[in-house]
Amino acid sequence: MSRGKSQTQRTRSYESDDHERGACEWCEYALVITLATILLIGVSALTIFWVFYYRAGYAWADENPAKQFNLHPTLMVAGFITFSGFSVLLYRICRCFRRIYVKLLHAIFHALAFPCIVIGFLAVFDYHNKSGINNFYSLHSWIGLVAMGLFGIQYAVGFFSFLLLLICNKGTAGFRASLVPVHAAFGILTFVLGVAACLTGLTEKALFDIGTERYSALVDEAVILNTIGVSMIAILAVVMYILSRDKFRAPETRDGHIRASVDL
Repeated sequence: MSRGKSQTQRTRSYESDDHERGACEWCEYALVITLATILLIGVSALTIFWVFYYRAGYAWADENPAKQFNLHPTLMVAGFITFSGFSVLLYRICRCFRRIYVKLLHAIFHALAFPCIVIGFLAVFDYHNKSGINNFYSLHSWIGLVAMGLFGIQYAVGFFSFLLLLICNKGTAGFRASLVPVHAAFGILTFVLGVAACLTGLTEKALFDIGTERYSALVDEAVILNTIGVSMIAILAVVMYILSRDKFRAPETRDGHIRASVDL
């Protein structure tokens, strides 16, 4: 009798531990997803504020090429960080959605990032030509070119595999599953390179336009730029943490035989 009671108490203790652990994991999940969302939206909002408050806004005109350049940081931050960041996290945020809908949202966010990156690139390329500045000479531009190239390849591969899913789901399942780890790895690399390109670009902008003396004196604009940069690093850290937590996956994608969770 006493043995039966002790076993019952032990079972209740285990169930209580599991419940507490589940509650802690849910709180952790809600906290980091909320933090990531605030940072991803906030970094674009802060970039727009910086451009309007300190750089006189936007334009696409020959008489004021500096305003045209302002499109470059804003659109690159939106494309490489905000939209791409949400695209990366969709498989963790939309855990209760049907998989086809998550894939569709994933494609939509990439589709939003694509014109941002293209127009941002054209804006700075045209600005350099109008101002007589050489193109593709800096580390920032090299990292940006690699990030844009990888993004284009990722977009094409993702669209192709998604199209195959719609045309012939069962017949292409093995092929698409083999693409998942490659697509995921290069997707993470593209996101990291996008953050690196934005950080090096901010540093260039600070040194060229604010000047080393005023930048080292930490004028107001320098504080804003540094805050944008720190926000990008925080985004990278939070996104990598979320992706590393297997328990944040949708329940059906945790099984080893369905590793078809295209995280990126």
